[in-house]
Amino acid sequence: MVSIKDVAKHAGVAISTVSKVLNNYPNVSEETKAKVNKSVDELNFLPNSVAAALSSKRVGRVALLMNLNMKTQAIDEIDMQYIQGAITKAMELNLDVITLFSSMFRERTVEELTRYLQSQSIAGIIIFGVSKEDKVLHELISGEKFKCVVIDAPIVNESTSVVRIDHCRAQYDVAKKTILDNNCKRILYIAGKKNGYVTDERLQGMRELVEELGLTMLVRNGEFSELQARNITLKYGKNKDAVVCASDLMAIGAMKALTEMDIFRPVCGFDGIILMGYVGKQMNTVSQNFAGISARAMEELRRLMNGGTGKDVRMPYTLERLKYTDIIC
Repeated sequence: MVSIKDVAKHAGVAISTVSKVLNNYPNVSEETKAKVNKSVDELNFLPNSVAAALSSKRVGRVALLMNLNMKTQAIDEIDMQYIQGAITKAMELNLDVITLFSSMFRERTVEELTRYLQSQSIAGIIIFGVSKEDKVLHELISGEKFKCVVIDAPIVNESTSVVRIDHCRAQYDVAKKTILDNNCKRILYIAGKKNGYVTDERLQGMRELVEELGLTMLVRNGEFSELQARNITLKYGKNKDAVVCASDLMAIGAMKALTEMDIFRPVCGFDGIILMGYVGKQMNTVSQNFAGISARAMEELRRLMNGGTGKDVRMPYTLERLKYTDIIC
């Protein structure tokens, strides 16, 4: 078996230098990193923790890779539900879990991220919030060195599954109910992030509805930001019959803007977060069981780690009108 000493000799550096590179210590030159990483690849070296896990046939540890929403000052209720559901299910399955954040790896290459995960004995990853622009995460997934479950991104291969709701149909359903109940024709649609998977799917649902009902629709991206949705509504909401938002936070921003303008327009959101109940106005929304989705993702990851192959797992959703009395304890 190749040792860290062999890697150091092959790269022409000290053993401590190899250790620093493998553990992503700062103040190591790019040239030295390149030499060590090249030797690791050529010698097919595995850190001791990974080798021990493989030789003992242990399943290994699981990582939750989170992408926190930085567009709001509100507590990110969705991510907390994701974490709670995953950790609870991991305890049932006797899996060891660590939580990581995508901001920790923003400047790293896929090779550096891979070696970090291997140094932590990670065998499987649940990835939350991956976008089309996350090139490193896409390389990590397509490399298939780890078993992966992605949330809401339509990525499936032999080692990767996706767990999601039907965002296209859910957006269609909640918007249709809101529009028909209020006899609306001119729609302001506040979409999510540009180049986002769920943004594209929800927008497709709106386009299908607009064509079916003969509506007109103005689309603007709100980036899942309450503030941006407020500003968009202040600018365009007065001349529209309804405001459909791709998230509850944006729906809250839109409703606040309409209140400031002292006009009424029906508003609907998407997600079913508790904050919706405190707005003071009842709004239709799509309710997702985020803890349940995350728990199901953990079950799916365990199946992959036991030799299963990737698949597309669809979860249920419901339409709701949240009220204050529905959420108080």
